[in-house]
Amino acid sequence: MIKALFFDLDDTLLWDKKSVKEAFAATCKTAEERYGLDPEQLENAVRENARKLYSSYETYPFTQMIGINPFEGLWGEFKDETEDFQKLSQIVPEYRRDAWTAGLKDVGIDDPEFGAELGELFPKNRRKVPFTYEDTFEVLDTLKRDYQLVMITNGSPDLQNTKLTITPELVPYFDHIVISGGYGKGKPDKGIFEHALSLVSLNKDEVLMVGDNLNTDILGANRAGIRSVWINREQNKRNEVKPTYEIQRLSDLYEILKKLND
Repeated sequence: MIKALFFDLDDTLLWDKKSVKEAFAATCKTAEERYGLDPEQLENAVRENARKLYSSYETYPFTQMIGINPFEGLWGEFKDETEDFQKLSQIVPEYRRDAWTAGLKDVGIDDPEFGAELGELFPKNRRKVPFTYEDTFEVLDTLKRDYQLVMITNGSPDLQNTKLTITPELVPYFDHIVISGGYGKGKPDKGIFEHALSLVSLNKDEVLMVGDNLNTDILGANRAGIRSVWINREQNKRNEVKPTYEIQRLSDLYEILKKLND
């Protein structure tokens, strides 16, 4: 009998990829207006430079463990209390400036001052475009009647709470919200799932984990012995990580829960 559902946040309930894409589009449009360059070329160049730079910092192993990606680094402030987050917070202004400046340079524009300007514009644009999926609230409304709901999200408490602040409708659905940066380790570490189980006082066979990422959500649930549901909206190929169930939209959960609870 399933009594609780554990949900990932980014690209499961919140459409983070779309928000990032829209923020890039708006920021690169400013560069197009200034220099007449191709916005898509600039976006690709900035993304590539951001990935390279991000992995070069001493904070990289920590961000990998907690689950903070390069594009979150381009807009997060990381005003969290621990030493690791404080280091990250000190690095990100320079990281934003350098990623955009290097991206501009790659498309033929050498203007560090404008790079710094775009680096500060991107976070403002990202905060303006919070997207959820079209069925997110309908499904949560339905499930909330019969199940405890827990959110397990990788990231910085400061940044994940910012996402929830700009999408305030999500928070009331959840009995508990567990953020990896607050817990100390991110998915796929099984400890964060066991911690969530203790919050709802349930056994592992009484919950389902729902997430979009095989390597964090599904692998972590598997390690903790929790049945998992992979939401695969983009029809991606599976790797070696095997979910218990695979769905293409959140509303497909109803059928799985009906089978499990009959």
